[in-house]
Amino acid sequence: MKKLFLAIAVLSVTAVSTVNAQTKFLRFGLKGGANLGKLDGQGYKDGFKLGYHLGGFAQVNLSKGFGVQGELIFSSSTVKTTDNFNEVINPDNLNDPTNNDKKIKLNYLSIPLLANISLGSPRVKLQVGPQFSALVSDKNVIKGADEAFKGGDVSGVAGLWLQLPIINISARYIVGFTDVKGVSTVTDRGNWKNQAIQLGVGVTL
Repeated sequence: MKKLFLAIAVLSVTAVSTVNAQTKFLRFGLKGGANLGKLDGQGYKDGFKLGYHLGGFAQVNLSKGFGVQGELIFSSSTVKTTDNFNEVINPDNLNDPTNNDKKIKLNYLSIPLLANISLGSPRVKLQVGPQFSALVSDKNVIKGADEAFKGGDVSGVAGLWLQLPIINISARYIVGFTDVKGVSTVTDRGNWKNQAIQLGVGVTL
């Protein structure tokens, strides 16, 4: 997954460089804001926890009502295990409470590749597309599981983008398609899938 992520990053940079040489409709910017994330799966508490995201983007307006947008985003989210999590991760050792009721911070570097579709106004856009992410760190990982989480994630993104003269405002929902669980002992106990709500404010150059 990390090799795929690197290949996508290289292709994205190459594509942006090519378009930049051919068109004046390319715009860059910076954005950041809240990242409300959760891990959907057995053993994790439900509900979104507050984190943050930071990154940059490039927009290519292919026509009056349609364009594409690529981003490079760092996001951080916190999830919390349930008070019986050890029954999921290690059912043979139920007397060890180490993994129960514990916070885990997940940091991802993501590349969303989005279609920008104008909704009646060039300033209001519907954004949809895939997102490819690489796990860069998982602090306070589950004890006894050196590779508790897989290194990559593929998600779907849908949201709205409000483009003001300089400032941009965005809101999007991200749902994971892949099982990020890397612990073989819980294979038969369901998947772990990321979900997030991102609320962002940025500057368009």
